[in-house]
Amino acid sequence: MPKATLHMLHTCPFCWKVRGLIEFLKLDVDYISVNGLKIKKAVSFADGWGKVPVFTDESGVFHVDSTPIMKHIDAAYNNSKLSQSKDMDRFNQWLEWSDTKMSKATVPILYGTLGSAFKTTTRISKIEKFGFFSKRLYAWAGFPIMWGIIAKKRVKKDGRKPKQLWHDLLSEFTESHNGEDFFGGVAVAAVPAADGPARASKPGQREHSKDKSSVPAAGSTQAPQSLWRSLCLRYLSCICPR
Repeated sequence: MPKATLHMLHTCPFCWKVRGLIEFLKLDVDYISVNGLKIKKAVSFADGWGKVPVFTDESGVFHVDSTPIMKHIDAAYNNSKLSQSKDMDRFNQWLEWSDTKMSKATVPILYGTLGSAFKTTTRISKIEKFGFFSKRLYAWAGFPIMWGIIAKKRVKKDGRKPKQLWHDLLSEFTESHNGEDFFGGVAVAAVPAADGPARASKPGQREHSKDKSSVPAAGSTQAPQSLWRSLCLRYLSCICPR
């Protein structure tokens, strides 16, 4: 039987969401890195979706959009254990929070200044699967767009500086644990995995050679509530210019 696949970018936070769950459940999935400037062509089989991640199961059925993908994986491979909660209203509220608030904070902190935007696109061009010319095109043409149009618009709309925004969001989420180690209380729930990075941001490498920690194994009860904060910061440290 064919293996499940995940079409992805190594520097895409939405792909990290899905990879975090895949690695948490220790699933055997092939990661397929795509060219960042040819995503629509690479996932043309997905009925015009044109984005990553795209998860294709063993039967050849594809699933799109990170949160629905995670719900499918949890249901198909984990009996929906991570999606069960005594308070489903709270669960759904924070799942939506991760999609509408946390995800929107990534671009401002990576592209908030002209210098950081250029260094970020340059770094991404080295990590992702680009051709000789497309790598340079992304690095040099991408940063003014990301900084001048997208990042500035989001910063202006929110009103907070990017670092303060991230600090506030991470604090807001970890405080929602109500003193418990996990969002789900004594066990991991789907929400902490919903917007947290997995381990590798570069093929065959961890994002920190000195930091051997990773997403906790399924069934683990040892990870502290600060795991969420550390995972997000590790993702940023991988992508942010040094």
